[in-house]
Amino acid sequence: MILNDREIQELVVSHNLILNFREERLNSFGYDLTLGSNFLIPIISYATVSVIDPLSMDKMEFREFSGDFCIVPPNSFILGCSLEHLSMPLDLTGICLGRSSYARCGIITNVTPLEAGWRGLVTIEISNSTPMPAKVHAGKGITQVVFFKGNLPDRTYTGKGGKYQDQSGVTPARGL
Repeated sequence: MILNDREIQELVVSHNLILNFREERLNSFGYDLTLGSNFLIPIISYATVSVIDPLSMDKMEFREFSGDFCIVPPNSFILGCSLEHLSMPLDLTGICLGRSSYARCGIITNVTPLEAGWRGLVTIEISNSTPMPAKVHAGKGITQVVFFKGNLPDRTYTGKGGKYQDQSGVTPARGL
């Protein structure tokens, strides 16, 4: 079952689903996460990285950047994170989808599912699919979370010892 605005707001109050919740970000069946002002920008250097490999992300270098906006290089990506801290109940999972204003500019957001039992700030991969630099704005909605409620699962993020539990900022890949 997809949660509506009233059900999302009830979980915010009863279970601290979203810390830093802002009512104006609430939609009929979702919530727009706000982009924070801290970013990781990959340093693409063929001298150190010939291929991006999730099994050896320790070789990948990032430049830290903070600001009211960030420029996403052409045909590249950056990492950002939400201002909101989410605490997913054990019977809830979330799927993030891109916002239309950014999508219509060739900017694509990617977030893995917010699994049952997971909590933390949401790391957001922001891709620029165009041949021109693109600007994303801190303090604005960047991706919409749609919440799905189901029966209690046998496997939760907490139970499997997920490596991104309680992440507190922009978090690069930690391997597969």
